[in-house]
Amino acid sequence: MTRYKQFVFSLSVAAAIFLTGCQPMEFYVAPQGNDNWSGKYVKPTGDGKDGPFATLERARNEIRSLKSRGVIKGPVTVFIREGIYSLSQTLKFGPEDSGIAEALVIYRAYGDEKPLLIGGKQITGFAQYKGNIVKTDVGGQGFKNIYFRQLVFDGKRQHLARYPNYDSQNPYGGGWAYADGKYLEMYKDVPGEDRHSFTCKQEDLHEWARPEEVEVFVFARYNWWNNICRIKSIDRSTRLVTLANDASYPIRPGDRYYFRNALEELDAPGEWYLDRQTWALYFWPPSPLEGRSVYAPVVRTILELGRGTQHITFRGLTFECCEGTAITLKDTTNCLITACTIRNVGDYNGSGISINDGRKNGVIGCDIYEVGSHGVAISGGDRKTLAPAENYADNNYIHHMGVFYKQGVGISLSGVGNRASHNLIHDGPRMGIMFSGNNLVIEYNHIRHMNLETSDTGAVYTGGRDWISSRGTMIRYNYFHDMLGYGQEKGQWVSPFFAWGVYLDDNSGGVDVIGNIVARCSRACIHLHNGRDTVVENNIFIDGNLQQIEFSGWTDTHKYWTNHLPSMIKGYEMVCNQLAWSHMRNMNLHPTNAVLPDRTIMAGNRFSRNIMYYSNSSSKYVRAHNLSFDHNSCDSNLIWHAGQPLLTGQKQVGKTISTNLLYNPGFEDGTPGAMPKDWLWQIRPTNTASAVLVEGNPASGKYSLCINAAFVKEKQRDNYPIIVSKDLQLEQGHWYRVAAKLKATKPETRAGLMIQSYIAKVYFWANWPNEVKVGPDWKDYQFTFKVPGPGEKGYNERMKVFRVRLDFPEDSGSLFADDISLTEVEMLDEWTSWQARGMDQHSVVADPLFINVEKEDYRLKSDSPAFKLGFKSIPVKAIGPYKDELRASWPIVEAEGAREKPL
Repeated sequence: MTRYKQFVFSLSVAAAIFLTGCQPMEFYVAPQGNDNWSGKYVKPTGDGKDGPFATLERARNEIRSLKSRGVIKGPVTVFIREGIYSLSQTLKFGPEDSGIAEALVIYRAYGDEKPLLIGGKQITGFAQYKGNIVKTDVGGQGFKNIYFRQLVFDGKRQHLARYPNYDSQNPYGGGWAYADGKYLEMYKDVPGEDRHSFTCKQEDLHEWARPEEVEVFVFARYNWWNNICRIKSIDRSTRLVTLANDASYPIRPGDRYYFRNALEELDAPGEWYLDRQTWALYFWPPSPLEGRSVYAPVVRTILELGRGTQHITFRGLTFECCEGTAITLKDTTNCLITACTIRNVGDYNGSGISINDGRKNGVIGCDIYEVGSHGVAISGGDRKTLAPAENYADNNYIHHMGVFYKQGVGISLSGVGNRASHNLIHDGPRMGIMFSGNNLVIEYNHIRHMNLETSDTGAVYTGGRDWISSRGTMIRYNYFHDMLGYGQEKGQWVSPFFAWGVYLDDNSGGVDVIGNIVARCSRACIHLHNGRDTVVENNIFIDGNLQQIEFSGWTDTHKYWTNHLPSMIKGYEMVCNQLAWSHMRNMNLHPTNAVLPDRTIMAGNRFSRNIMYYSNSSSKYVRAHNLSFDHNSCDSNLIWHAGQPLLTGQKQVGKTISTNLLYNPGFEDGTPGAMPKDWLWQIRPTNTASAVLVEGNPASGKYSLCINAAFVKEKQRDNYPIIVSKDLQLEQGHWYRVAAKLKATKPETRAGLMIQSYIAKVYFWANWPNEVKVGPDWKDYQFTFKVPGPGEKGYNERMKVFRVRLDFPEDSGSLFADDISLTEVEMLDEWTSWQARGMDQHSVVADPLFINVEKEDYRLKSDSPAFKLGFKSIPVKAIGPYKDELRASWPIVEAEGAREKPL
């Protein structure tokens, strides 16, 4: 024990004596101990008659007994000596094992020693089987009827025999087979698709003695996460593989998978197979067995703190080798897991540590890696009353999680009033932190190189399909960078792909995103997917690949809105009358009243005093889809695109720079009952089809054009009325606006209003969009478009003559048109257009003056223009783990090839 640690421990002992008036009690556990001894000695006595206990169970039982007899009234510390403690059953603690606030019960490593708790047994007796493969009977070693699914060799988890083999040189993109068939677009639904079958390519279909034992590890359809499903049957004539249970989604052509758990596939170092009929274990050791140990799990959980347990701390221990979650805290209070290492644990459903309910429990300073699902999972608190649980994960180092479950994240944070702070999280298949709940705090975390195996993901992620998630949550002073993503693009698997930094998905609302640094995300630094009531302030966004900010809204007809509205109403009405919720931002709005006049939903978001810095010439500043500019704000930001144009996707018209270019635009020149002058048929589908002058719109003039429906179902094309103007001359590369007043005899009548140019069998061009829905009242419709110039899509050098065109593709009713105009207009650039919509009117375009961008030092120089906009310095040095005695290890070693991190 270092002098500093001795000093800290002495202080804690002195404090406990002062508060309780009782001397602390100490016990010792050592591999060379004996459970018949007193446990009061750090090592066996010279006469060999006394010494430490041999097991933690014995120490627990001794304390339990002494507490029940009133012997223990002060703090208790159990010192655990270095060595391996192999557990045949879960080590369980309950209320009877609790300490009190002034007198904790602590189980901790002795000094700097590193005791190892293994939830399994060692396997020995290997003999040569075939080639490099060895074999042993585990049934006679205590594993009979224990069908373990993990094997740990020399401290590393090994691969269940598989095809294709694991590719250590390309661990994420290699080692896959791909379902056969014609590629289907991911988001296109296919009626009748099942979720339990797929077609295998001929070269991937092998012969197995026990195909019913083989499992398929597959990413189905969306590539959000994977499933592990056992095979039910194989039709070799059609190569159809049928699974014993459904995957989460249909398995589509091109989806990646591998087969595992077949003896015939044991053909590479590190692979193994357990024969559950003979209990023989087959293994190809990746290095010589001599001097190295092999373990397999016999328990799902190593340490369990049950309901009502209080004031117990576990410190400085290593936990390894179990099928499920290594450490579980269920409805406990003030219990801590600190400075521990958790590794090589967990299956598809097994995490490193879980805190489920209870209050003020923490995971502090732990190293957690190579876990099946989440690194840490935290819940607790009351959603209705917003009573906080105050559970937390602080100062942890979490990496390589989600080994079996690819939705496994660094920290899963849910409930109310829980916290994730000062954690370093990297190298995982999906998000760094996934959260859902209320009044959560995500602060001072460093998350990098995540989303390595999935797409549609982020550094931190939440959804809001219940309307109330994750309101009240604070995301502040974090550093998120290099969010990659992996997925299919036009049938090819690619990376980086479709990942964000901060991802507020599916109508999530009421989240504050303050003072974060977000850099190098494959799609954008932040994404509000119909997010609402969000405050995004004082952040630094660096080099979003496609854009820096993304707003993706819904309309009232979007299937996400219509499908999830019932659950949103249910969530809102569950809490709307609770006093605690009256303080939540904009919770006075019922979901049924959320649709805006323009039929969009997203509202109440405020984006201000942020810095956007990016250099890729094709990257946009912002992408905004279905965003109401009247109900969301973006202003007082600092934007720098290295002197290049700021692209926003907005195209607003400036002033009109010509008169109406049409002949007879109001149809006033002509004879009633006939086609107006200077207008003619382009398609007259039948001889009886009519387009004639009739009495017009009283507000416009004497006449209007009436086109009567004449749809011919028997024809494949040219089967409905099309009326065109006299030929016009327009300038290539110039912008124009076509407008018209339209009405129809039926609501929701389809019509087309466009400009066209074509030479038969040479080229055809028309502006897009050009379709409208017309009702029984006169209404103005317009489209603004650019005539393609040289080098632009749709351009043809022979494009000289143009026409205004009216389409009426309905099979009944009439369409009326009046006051058609075609004018040349000034088109504003995208940045000016964005400002014309009311956005960023007080923002500044300038270099923010970072201290050293090349070394990723995003602190600002004193003369940065950001400060004049009210930007406040981000506490960069406080981000990430901090040096503390309650840490499993220090320093933290960055992964090979990682960038230099000034943070």
